[in-house]
Amino acid sequence: MTAKHLIVRGRVQGVGFRASLAWEAERNGVAGWVRNRRDGSVEALLAGDDPSLARILDWARCGPPGARVTGIEITDASGEFTGFELRPSV
Repeated sequence: MTAKHLIVRGRVQGVGFRASLAWEAERNGVAGWVRNRRDGSVEALLAGDDPSLARILDWARCGPPGARVTGIEITDASGEFTGFELRPSV
């Protein structure tokens, strides 16, 4: 299992990005969490097999309709997760 930490910037709050990311993750068998940040970005930690993570990362580069992703930082992470959760904003 591989884990990735994401910071997604652009118009990513108020457009359903978190809920859509959670749905895509669950649909692809990816565990972890997602939350909004005070600076207007969305942060997520994703854990799963490489092909499933690749699909989620490709999706996150565009996001749901209404989103406008201007940048995404992806770094390696660690941790074991079961399920996917929407965390409160920080």
